[in-house]
Amino acid sequence: MPHPLKPAALRPHDAVRVLSLASPVKPKLLQKGCEEIVRLGFVGKAESASVLAHESYFAGSVGRRRAALEQALAEADTRAIFCSRGGYGSNYLIDGLKVPQGKAKIFLGSSDLTSLQIYLWQKHGWVTFYGPMVAANLQRGAGQPTGYDEASLLRALTETRQGWELDLQAETFAPGEAEGVLLGGCLTLVETSLGTPWELDTTPTGEKGGAILVLEDRGMKPYQVDRALMHLKQAGKFDGIAGLLLGDFPECEQPEGGETVRDVAQRVFSTIGAPIGLPVVWGAPIGHTARAALTLPLGVRARLCAAAQGGAAKLQILEPACTQ
Repeated sequence: MPHPLKPAALRPHDAVRVLSLASPVKPKLLQKGCEEIVRLGFVGKAESASVLAHESYFAGSVGRRRAALEQALAEADTRAIFCSRGGYGSNYLIDGLKVPQGKAKIFLGSSDLTSLQIYLWQKHGWVTFYGPMVAANLQRGAGQPTGYDEASLLRALTETRQGWELDLQAETFAPGEAEGVLLGGCLTLVETSLGTPWELDTTPTGEKGGAILVLEDRGMKPYQVDRALMHLKQAGKFDGIAGLLLGDFPECEQPEGGETVRDVAQRVFSTIGAPIGLPVVWGAPIGHTARAALTLPLGVRARLCAAAQGGAAKLQILEPACTQ
């Protein structure tokens, strides 16, 4: 695993660059999300010609989106990049992307942005943030359904001295407690990293141990989730991991009389986790969720605590994700 490169923390009144790197965004949703950035105490910078661009099912051409990202990565007057929404298209930007060396910047997103987050981690060691997006969560408001969890967002982006604990609001499939590096994201995008030069590495390295692997998604049939999980399993991505943290997989209806996604995940992961004490937690509000989405710092050490059946599941972030 790479040596983590942490970004500088956000401070009150810092400027945040808003980018559309995947699918097009609706102006009203973007405006409401930018207003929420202001309410949080920051300054949102969103150039409408770029952020609101629309070409096919992308937010502008590949060249335009890549150039906007490269400019945002390098600009000195913003401290963070907040993505407007997911959808599809972030993977196009990886080829030829120029990333400043030796200095990270806050990069906040989820869903399709998983591709860029994996790339930034594997090739540059960047700690990134899997959390709410401007026109997909922030515009809904703090604590609201499909909105975001304000406390975990601000803690992740501003804390520089110590770790913190998250109540995962989830259930235990396999009990246990383990430490590792928090990695992962959207299941579909984690799977499609396989075979690329930036394929997500979940294997243990020295004293760091394996990953606490985060997997979530939406709108998949149970058999499609089953297929993706088995692909990752057969590719060795569950070998040597420290723990598994799963989202609640909304909009994943099962066939009449068939297994749910929860059933699939429990069947696949209980057989992996239970015999060796690997903690497996199901149903956390991360990424795609109907609840207020938590923010997870990817690339930092964490401890997953999965109590016995009926007990609370916790995720302890063991170090700050940002520097001063």
